[in-house]
Amino acid sequence: MKEIDKLAWVCIKDKQLLGARSKNNATYYIPGGKRELGESDAEALTREIKEELSVDLLPATITYLETFKAQAHGKPDGVNVKITCYLAEHIGEVQANAEIEEIIWLNHKDKESCSLVVKIIMDWLKSEGMIE
Repeated sequence: MKEIDKLAWVCIKDKQLLGARSKNNATYYIPGGKRELGESDAEALTREIKEELSVDLLPATITYLETFKAQAHGKPDGVNVKITCYLAEHIGEVQANAEIEEIIWLNHKDKESCSLVVKIIMDWLKSEGMIE
């Protein structure tokens, strides 16, 4: 079984989760991406968030949250995605950049517009009282 290994920045404001949508895609996901060779999780996440959202994560605040797995969105059956989620504070104003077409603040009720793994993450965040 193939597994795609990704990192995600769980940014919550007013009990809403920051979601992003790539160009030519109708599904929302949590901003982040894959490590490049030799990068730590913190380095890769900081780089990806800067590229996608034009903000700088504060390295000292990057904190592991949880890891989730599910069938990868838009991939053949049996291709799973593993998303390691982190919390972090940031500097700058979040704005769509690079391949990101739209950013949105999501509530639990919005989860049907998200990928399967993000639905699972949103259920967990709701159960932890982190989002509405």
